Amino acid sequence: MLTRILLILLALTPLARPEIAGKRPNVIFILTDDQGYGDVSAHGNPILKTPNMDRLHAEGVRFTDFHVSPTCAPTRSALLTGRHEFRNGITHTILERERLTIDAVTLPQVLKGAGYTTGIFGKWHLGDEPDRWPDKRGFDEMFIHGAGGIGQTYAGSCGDAPGNSYFNPAILHNGAFVKTKGYCTDVFFEQATKWIEGVKGRKPFYCHLATNAPHGPLHVRPEDEALYAGKVPKDTAKFFGMVANIDDNIGRLLAKLVEWGIEKDTLVIFMNDNGGTGGLNVFNAGMRGSKGSPWIGGTRACSFWRWPGTLTPGDRPQLTAHIDFFRTLADLAGAKLTAKAEAQAEGRSLVPLLERADAPWPERTLFTHVGRWAKGADPATGKYAHCSVRTPGWHLVSTPGNAGAAWRLFDMKADYGEKTDVAREHADVVAKLGGEFEKWWDSVQPQLVNEKATGPAVNPFKELYWKQFGGGPK
Repeated sequence: MLTRILLILLALTPLARPEIAGKRPNVIFILTDDQGYGDVSAHGNPILKTPNMDRLHAEGVRFTDFHVSPTCAPTRSALLTGRHEFRNGITHTILERERLTIDAVTLPQVLKGAGYTTGIFGKWHLGDEPDRWPDKRGFDEMFIHGAGGIGQTYAGSCGDAPGNSYFNPAILHNGAFVKTKGYCTDVFFEQATKWIEGVKGRKPFYCHLATNAPHGPLHVRPEDEALYAGKVPKDTAKFFGMVANIDDNIGRLLAKLVEWGIEKDTLVIFMNDNGGTGGLNVFNAGMRGSKGSPWIGGTRACSFWRWPGTLTPGDRPQLTAHIDFFRTLADLAGAKLTAKAEAQAEGRSLVPLLERADAPWPERTLFTHVGRWAKGADPATGKYAHCSVRTPGWHLVSTPGNAGAAWRLFDMKADYGEKTDVAREHADVVAKLGGEFEKWWDSVQPQLVNEKATGPAVNPFKELYWKQFGGGPK
């Protein structure tokens, strides 16, 4: 009788939820290029339909005040190192100033040390010279285009294969170019799917799937553009069509996880890399600013974390950021950070928030700077141009400032749209946050290692392509 009573009590007692740190899930990280926070139907877009992104939103933990950098290479470096891009030497997206410092410890290196296999598909944009390729930075499998976009080329090291297009692009695969067939987004998802199918079950995997779309030029499949033709301006229809194509590919990948029987063993993370671009004329979720600005609309990003059976879906309104990605995945993988990696990573682990919406999350201060001062110029000339300081309650922003700060202050609790400058009413807050910016700026100066770098006479991607297929300058 007593045994029966105990069994009944145990059945009625909710089991303590197991800690997720060290559970070693497979990880698929999907990062889109130039899609904005507002370019998702779950966020209220009145025209664009993204049923599979919406599914990740509905079935995942959603960080609703999550921030990245204002442009692409900076965000990518922060994600992979856990620290602000300036500490990685990255102050631009071109001119050798997009190259991730060789000194950095990368997330794939940490995950490999914890027994993971790692693959990257799509956009890298952290250095096109061979010693800076992903296969030298911890990725076992490499399938990438060059520069910041397919077909881009700039003086120096930053450039893609010559004449490359969003259709049938030449892609660098483990050190040699392959000429692919199809639309770039489809090609990247298909290659990632093929790789996952080959490695699943042997060891946990980290799949870094970074699309080139919907970054311009707005090259889109006609059938995708047709979904929005006549509903919005022509360029917006192209942009939305590119997003719809990504969404379709996400749906196919999610179906594969079920087919393979690994859905509950796989964490799927979805993000965009900076503020909005091509869809701003339709919807920007009530935010001020866009890509390339320090306003909330330049840095707020999607951050959906779906892990069926482990994570309970729900919103997380705490102030979080891309610099938290590194520690979070290391924590989930059960990786022990080296002293160097520990000192490098200034972000936090999101694991407590993934487990519990009410987990303690102390106040913090985040810094944004667009960078992009003139090549060869003293960084001080751009110190106060397009920068900001963010806390949970406040956003201090300077946009036109060059010789000195032009600080404006916004109350994030009452005015997330940043319509009313309250700097005069809160001079003490301006002084405090402005002082923190000064200390931060001084602290990053020794780490701006790319400012005087000179690149090669010929883009490395072009040089390798010509060596492999012939051609080149006469």
